[in-house]
Amino acid sequence: MREEFWDTTPHYGGQKEIWDALRAAAEADLSLAQPIVDSAGIIVSNSDMTLCYDERGAKYELPKYVLSEPTNLIWEE
Repeated sequence: MREEFWDTTPHYGGQKEIWDALRAAAEADLSLAQPIVDSAGIIVSNSDMTLCYDERGAKYELPKYVLSEPTNLIWEE
């Protein structure tokens, strides 16, 4: 579902560069996520990053499943 979401983000509007930065921040360690968001000029409206805006006011909504690891899966090694 994550890959499908990120592959379809251009259809949600906004700028590709902002979507790319949001993806990088969502997939990064917490210590790196904030600098990524800041350098892209993204305004985070919710503490969990589900609602963001760019400097032009375009809205970017991220589903929770792209922001956290699944808890209902068994990882095989």
